[in-house]
Amino acid sequence: MLLEPAAPSKPLKLGVLLSGRGSNFLAIAESIRSGKLANVEIAVVISNVADAGGLISAQELGLPTALHVSKGRARADHDADVLACVREHSVDLIILAGYLRLLSPEFVAALPNRILNIHPSLLPAFPGLDAQHQAFDYGVKIAGCTVHFVDEHLDHGVIILQRAIEVLDEDDANSLSARILAEEHLAYTEAIARVASNQYEIQGRRYIKRYS
Repeated sequence: MLLEPAAPSKPLKLGVLLSGRGSNFLAIAESIRSGKLANVEIAVVISNVADAGGLISAQELGLPTALHVSKGRARADHDADVLACVREHSVDLIILAGYLRLLSPEFVAALPNRILNIHPSLLPAFPGLDAQHQAFDYGVKIAGCTVHFVDEHLDHGVIILQRAIEVLDEDDANSLSARILAEEHLAYTEAIARVASNQYEIQGRRYIKRYS
């Protein structure tokens, strides 16, 4: 069974997957609380790490949470449990918020164009780990972040939006990372709103906004 998008009259239910502090998750939660993200709710926050700060924050916010520890488990078996949890909570859209684990092809195939990820570079430049440091070391003059749908390849799916910043002469890798993170918090909320509107189509690798 494939999950279907929520009907327009019903809130879009998010399932957040995280492994660490969850700063992007907290930014999304605040956008929902403040009304910047209308008709959207967090159905469950799932972590694969028992002491993840984001999981603790979700519990403090009174959100439904689930723990599925991945260490020592086969990827397919772990992902099957996470997928069952997602379905149990009637999730419409998966949000990867610092989820430090590659999803199995079976998981991605079960949720086509229903999984979002944010990456701290202007893809396709600098995929993978430490993208901010890669960009700084390469000497780029423009950096930023990308929100994209997840497919079976690393940092590869259809791009929904990107936000760019200038790399300053006084930047180091850490300050650049911090300034990109601030853009991530804005970009993820905007991307979720775009998907929640359902006013788009995908043509090949292109996300195209529809105008009513």
